[in-house]
Amino acid sequence: MNETINTLTNHRSFRKYEEKQLDNEQLKAILSAAQAAPTWIHGQQVSVIVVQDQERKQELATFCGNQEHINQAPTFLIFCADFHRAKKASEIENIPFEVVNDVDSLLVGATDVGLALSNAIAASESLGLGTVPIGGIRRNPLEVIKLLNLPQFVIPIVGLCVGYGLDDPGLNPRLPQEAFVHREKYNSDQEQYIKSYNQVYKDHLFQKSNGQTDSTWTKRISNFYKGKHYNDNYKDVPQMLKQQGFICKDMD
Repeated sequence: MNETINTLTNHRSFRKYEEKQLDNEQLKAILSAAQAAPTWIHGQQVSVIVVQDQERKQELATFCGNQEHINQAPTFLIFCADFHRAKKASEIENIPFEVVNDVDSLLVGATDVGLALSNAIAASESLGLGTVPIGGIRRNPLEVIKLLNLPQFVIPIVGLCVGYGLDDPGLNPRLPQEAFVHREKYNSDQEQYIKSYNQVYKDHLFQKSNGQTDSTWTKRISNFYKGKHYNDNYKDVPQMLKQQGFICKDMD
């Protein structure tokens, strides 16, 4: 197995970091890798906001649900779906800008962000750095937009802590590959794989927490996705989309 695959298959999420900043060459390499990711129609519908100022990181940590690792990480990257430049291109060519009226634009933006994020994680880890993605950037998106001065047609999708990781958390076990890989068509018979994974996940958490955590994967996931919890934490996302110009009329 080559070093690239070794890096990709050894990903883990660090939530504690040394008080040591990335050097400019490291940051440039990570951002170059992120920018090199493929994008829909080569539209490059992604922008990355680099935050290293401690006070700004503190504000973002609060907006993300008081996540202390954002404060600890020397660098915090915010990956945004960005159609602002596409809008400018339409103005330059004097062509109507209709894409944000289509819900598919959200899929395009989120997919492009995911590809760039994945490249940034792989690049960071290849340099011996630790990372953890932060979906909580969408908890208070209106405040994030104001703090980062994001123009219309730009929305924050995910953050990424990058730094010299402490307290290696180890690898989290994945679902059986039979659940992840489907041959020729989707296999809906997932319950057998989920139930077997529940025990693996439970044993992993129990050992990792020295007996303090005793939960299954299905319990964790179902509690997270139940209506009230999810809706309360991400309640401003619809307003954010409308404010930033993503009308998605075909969703009405």
